[in-house]
Amino acid sequence: MRKIYSIISIAFALVVQTYAQKQDDMRQAVEYLASQELGGRYPGTAGDTLASAFIVDKLRSLKLKPFKGNKAKDYFHDFTYTKKDKEVATHNIIAVLPGKDKRLRNEYIVVGSHYDHLGMGGEGSGSRRLDTLGVHPGADDNASGDAVVLELARHFKKVRSPRSLIFMFFGAEEQGLIGSKNFIEWMKKEDAQRKRLPADIKGIVAMVNLDMVGRMRDYALSVSGTGTSSEFKAIAEEVAAQTNLNISCTPDGYGPSDQASFVAADIPVLFLTTGGHMEYHTPDDVPSTLNYDGMQQTLEYTQKLVARLASMPQTPDFINVPGSSTMKHANFKVTLGLMPDVMGASRIPGLRADIVVAGKPAHNAGIRSGDIIQEIDGKPVKDIEEYMQRLSELQADTTIPVKVLRGEETITFQVHLTPATK
Repeated sequence: MRKIYSIISIAFALVVQTYAQKQDDMRQAVEYLASQELGGRYPGTAGDTLASAFIVDKLRSLKLKPFKGNKAKDYFHDFTYTKKDKEVATHNIIAVLPGKDKRLRNEYIVVGSHYDHLGMGGEGSGSRRLDTLGVHPGADDNASGDAVVLELARHFKKVRSPRSLIFMFFGAEEQGLIGSKNFIEWMKKEDAQRKRLPADIKGIVAMVNLDMVGRMRDYALSVSGTGTSSEFKAIAEEVAAQTNLNISCTPDGYGPSDQASFVAADIPVLFLTTGGHMEYHTPDDVPSTLNYDGMQQTLEYTQKLVARLASMPQTPDFINVPGSSTMKHANFKVTLGLMPDVMGASRIPGLRADIVVAGKPAHNAGIRSGDIIQEIDGKPVKDIEEYMQRLSELQADTTIPVKVLRGEETITFQVHLTPATK
């Protein structure tokens, strides 16, 4: 009996050690990619080059094959784009892991994240602090996703899947999904350099994208694209039950990240994120703000999710799901001036205000980041869909009551609405 307990203790210690090592590896990856030295990883800069070299070194250490040749540069899918009349040269980073099943190995699943960010910020950069020039480290956006994808690559190198996997790190995502769009267009063409990729884009049967996965709250994870293939929602929910995560499923795959380029090419997708926060697109998005336990949980969820997709007996079908109302907010006549929790994964009824912008109607009325909106103009708000519906009913230059839950206190604020264009 003592011997059995000893074996169990050793096994448990090994599990704990492995768990800690994965977290440490992810933390180190985030701390380097989001360091001041890399200057915000703006495309075409020295920081972009350093980030690329770091990722390639990790892929080479895992002995993952580049998509062409055998040299470090052969991981790069180069492209250029024009920004403010200046041509910018950068690249995607691609590694391929062949599947082990003879029947399925010619079908590929892309597992990706973008590695670029906003550089020093400033006008036209996407920064939320236009008056501040300084390094925008992008720890959550998206060093967090890069760190998880590197760990996924490490895992699947040891535990080979039936289908082949393509691990991709996209460039110039913040400039308008430029890297992923270039990859899709390139895959539609014939190219002799595609030695370790499918012969054409039809060989890519699914895409899993991770963007901003470093700020998990209440075991909540958003999974978009669950309606783009008939079995995706059931798989996503089953894996959530296995990993004790509270997931929020959105059917369409049209969101502000690289999976949108794939779903536009009729490829089913799943987009994972832990949502927005006050440090989003500011110099304060630094490594110390991340929830590394949460990243570990996202890693474990994604490992199981990708494994399920990679072993599906049949090729995932594609369903064209129209974009949800969350993508149509530009048509609203009014704005509250806040970023809602599009995940909607909180167990508390209502919709959390992730970011309340200073000087906008909600902030001026007294609503603060973290408040949970439960009523607008006397009508209930239980999720993002009802929130959008309530906004569509409102008129500018009117004052309406907004009831929120702040901690355990229910408060009603009088919000004077301004036009959405202001």
